[in-house]
Amino acid sequence: MKKIYSLLLLVITSVSFGQTFYTENMGTTASGNPLITAYTGFQNSSPIVYTGTGDMRTTTASTGYVGASGSVNVFLSNTTTAEFFQIDGINSSAFTTANLQLKFGYLANSVANAGLIVEVSTDATNWTPLTYTTNTNTSWNLVTIGGGVIPSSTTLSIRFTQPNLAAQIRIDDVSVSNFDPSCTLVLGIATTACDASTLNLDTYTATIPYTGGGSGSYTIIPSSGTVGGDNPASVAAGNIVISGVAEGTALTVNITSGTCSYQSNVNSPECKPVNTLPYLESFPYSVGGSLNAEQKWSLVNSGDNITIAAGSLAYPGITATGNSITFVGTGGESRSLFTSTNTGYVYASFIVTASDYTNVTADLANTYFALFTDDTGASTNARIWIRKNANQYQYGLGTGSAPTDWDPTLYNAGDVQYVVLSYDFTGNTLSLFINPTIGGSAAPTVAVTPATAFANLGGFMFRQDGATNTPTIIADELRIDATPNFTLGTQQNEITGLKVYPNPVSNGTLFIETAANAEKTVTVYDILGKQVLNATTSNNTINVSSLRGGVYVVKVTEEGKTATRKLVIN
Repeated sequence: MKKIYSLLLLVITSVSFGQTFYTENMGTTASGNPLITAYTGFQNSSPIVYTGTGDMRTTTASTGYVGASGSVNVFLSNTTTAEFFQIDGINSSAFTTANLQLKFGYLANSVANAGLIVEVSTDATNWTPLTYTTNTNTSWNLVTIGGGVIPSSTTLSIRFTQPNLAAQIRIDDVSVSNFDPSCTLVLGIATTACDASTLNLDTYTATIPYTGGGSGSYTIIPSSGTVGGDNPASVAAGNIVISGVAEGTALTVNITSGTCSYQSNVNSPECKPVNTLPYLESFPYSVGGSLNAEQKWSLVNSGDNITIAAGSLAYPGITATGNSITFVGTGGESRSLFTSTNTGYVYASFIVTASDYTNVTADLANTYFALFTDDTGASTNARIWIRKNANQYQYGLGTGSAPTDWDPTLYNAGDVQYVVLSYDFTGNTLSLFINPTIGGSAAPTVAVTPATAFANLGGFMFRQDGATNTPTIIADELRIDATPNFTLGTQQNEITGLKVYPNPVSNGTLFIETAANAEKTVTVYDILGKQVLNATTSNNTINVSSLRGGVYVVKVTEEGKTATRKLVIN
């Protein structure tokens, strides 16, 4: 829709106060930090030429100023020779020097190392330094230089030079425009809000604050949606509103008024719902598609997406439908929000297999691949870990940056497990159940107590880590609920009256007592999950003198019941 206001209108802009005839956002992909001279992703080609001694990076992407492109940027840093970035071949001859304006995004690693040297030339030989207000912080800032210092020339060159050898400088979003002093409108950064959040595609509204209105006639043409809000012809400072834009659609707004030309680019928000409990996800989506493209899931961080795999995993007692998901190595996470819970229990269960471990080169390399989040989507320490152990793998549980307990059971690549992660708000207990019997009873395989109780849980995430940490994982039939699909047991009362002492053991003899005092099978595992002792006893004693000092896991089986305990040997 086109709408005309009798004043200047503006939206999130990369072009303002006139006509921008040269702009460069450095492109979108820079694999391996290529040198400027080797990089092929610049927006502009001949007659524009890019040279320099720096390189191109996607880290620390530009943000925080109007028009920040947020992807590749130029990086200048060298401890032996100051690096530079040079642009040649800009034609500014159609405009007068008095009206020419240079803009660029700029970040320095410290205030002391700010003071980027900016120069212009008409022959790429004789350079004139430009004066501007340098950065007073270590955030991205948009620098504007004008007022008769940018030459009108068919061969304008611009050079950016590292100010000193200790400086680390980033540059992005360079533009040269014809500045019209009569263009007085100033744009703020737009905000977006979903009109609804459902499992269907929704719409959103963009709100763009502005100042400097009050006169003129302007034409506003958005790429989608309907123009509304304040009229800058009569309202000096207000908000321009674009409503009814389809979710997933980026919004571009072009505004003209005489020689004044503006363009606003607004990224679409995700209008995805909070799923009610019980929440069942069978991944009934198109094979090969991105999980994050579906309405129940959102992308967290950057990298390749978790994808939809053909077919389902099988586990006794669960009827699988739809498809499954798969991921491996490094990449973005997938998060799904559910009804915020702060009392009772929360259970997240799914069928899973590590189908291929060939990319994990280091033995015992661990990573967490699934976890609860809070209701804002922020990560918690309720994490399921997995690690390679020789030619097999095992699961662990952790409430910090590393796992605190490992299940000693080892699995082969391609083995299928049913995994349940639960949290008890009353007892502040995080538990992991592996292969419980559906409809039967089960005790936690591993249980830990978080140092700080969780205030709430309202999200679940599948996570990709590093290229050599996360194996190929296939997961299916996610279920999140306040109750499990089996009867709860506990490690403490699964074997009535179980006592394991002394702990630590110093004299080589371990005593194991129970209420039944029947024959018991005792298996001891080291911290790597390797079985180091297996014995049967009827007199409640086990000789552990052959074990070295350290931490172990004791598994006791009596009359069909099983429990595990930590054991320390001095």
